[in-house]
Amino acid sequence: MKERASTTNQTLGEVKKKTLDKQEHLWELSRALAVLASASSVSREREEFLRLVRKEDVDVTEWKGDILAVGVTEKDLARDANSKFENVILSKIDSKLGGLLAEASSEEDFSGKVGQSTVLRITGLGSKRVGLIGLGQSPSTPSPFKGLGDAVVEAAKSSQESSAAVVLASSEGLSAQSKLSSAYAIASGAVLGLFEDNRYKSEAKKSTLRSIDIIGLGMGPELEKKLKYAGDVSSGIIFGRELVNSPANVLTPGVLAEEAAKIASTYSDVFTAKILNAEQCAELKMGSYLGVAAASENPPHFIHLCYKPLSGPVNVKLALVGKGLTFDSGGYNIKTGPGCSIELVKFDMGGSTTVLGTTKALGQIKPLGVEVHFIVATCENMISGTSMRPGDIVTTSNGKTIEVNNTDAEGRLTLADALVYACNQGVEKIIDLATLTGACVVALGPSIAGVFTPSDDLAKEVFEASDVSGEKLWRLPLGESYWETMKSGVADM
Repeated sequence: MKERASTTNQTLGEVKKKTLDKQEHLWELSRALAVLASASSVSREREEFLRLVRKEDVDVTEWKGDILAVGVTEKDLARDANSKFENVILSKIDSKLGGLLAEASSEEDFSGKVGQSTVLRITGLGSKRVGLIGLGQSPSTPSPFKGLGDAVVEAAKSSQESSAAVVLASSEGLSAQSKLSSAYAIASGAVLGLFEDNRYKSEAKKSTLRSIDIIGLGMGPELEKKLKYAGDVSSGIIFGRELVNSPANVLTPGVLAEEAAKIASTYSDVFTAKILNAEQCAELKMGSYLGVAAASENPPHFIHLCYKPLSGPVNVKLALVGKGLTFDSGGYNIKTGPGCSIELVKFDMGGSTTVLGTTKALGQIKPLGVEVHFIVATCENMISGTSMRPGDIVTTSNGKTIEVNNTDAEGRLTLADALVYACNQGVEKIIDLATLTGACVVALGPSIAGVFTPSDDLAKEVFEASDVSGEKLWRLPLGESYWETMKSGVADM
């Protein structure tokens, strides 16, 4: 019996060793495939794919190209007693078309509302097509003008055109500042509208659009500066979109850290980078962050980029902190059931992509007077024998203890140590960006971000910035009574 037991134990040991060897081989193969994918798919040098041209003294009826797009408000479509356009530009175009534009807009019930458009194949103008794009009533935010830029691109894509022009029906009545703001928004909408992420397709149809002429919105250095600014900001947004679109087997925490380091290296005149590994984070006692990362084969990386201006005094120090979960299984509270969207939680690092997209934009714009710290505690929330469990207590880097009731509330645990780190940089204001809960989408819908802050002054600054950018935000309450739901009988919270 003893001999048989010994033989059985030996056999089990051999089987276990072979199984472990096989698992290790599979892990290595998985890592190799991820490295091969990331080498070609995450970082790509972007070619200059759209030429924005400023044209002032151009007769729109004589402009030669593929598609002429006219941005119109609801007021611009007013007609006289003969059902002709009263607006000067629309009247001038329609007189060359024998009233076709007025007729078509009536038949298609085009009233100039935001989101409406009509495009006609015509003869009689210098262009092959003319389109009317609705701007709504008198636009007071950039959103309708961004929509105009996007709509022009969509129209050009659908007919495979290579050139387009944009003109506002009422541009003559705009102030110089309004013209600049409109041109910026149109350019941003066009560049972002043209972007398509085809990196993971073996074959992809490429857009033929190569140039957009912006007519009637100025010609001077101020407009040139504004359009460059639009390009810089848009390149940061596109970089962020490429990151958030990358699957979790490609964009691991290590690869995200590499992308951050590349930005710092590219703009080394204004950026420095510090990437902390798990051991260094342990030395800083980041137990909350490391608790989330404990189960993954892909080690965590703590990213800290610092922007300092080329010259002059620093008037304000800021920190942008982004949630960086490159994949969130939910841990032992695994995401299950309809609507859990586990296949989409590669986007749980959306906050970090916004932060890193901003670094790229700042590296090109190089604003003066401000120091900015960009902080991301990136990792994966996975399941294994080393996983954080429901009921575990973790300790943050400032000594506070947290009882973990739900391992799928991992984002706030990583942000806890990231925010403590940000406070230790001596900054005056901190903004964190995160995909913390789908309940915010239930409350506000898919296109409005929720804002929490105890500071009325900071909220005012953020909302003023959102008005300029065209982003939609809504402030949610932070009542004292909420603290009651965070109390724990065994930990600080």
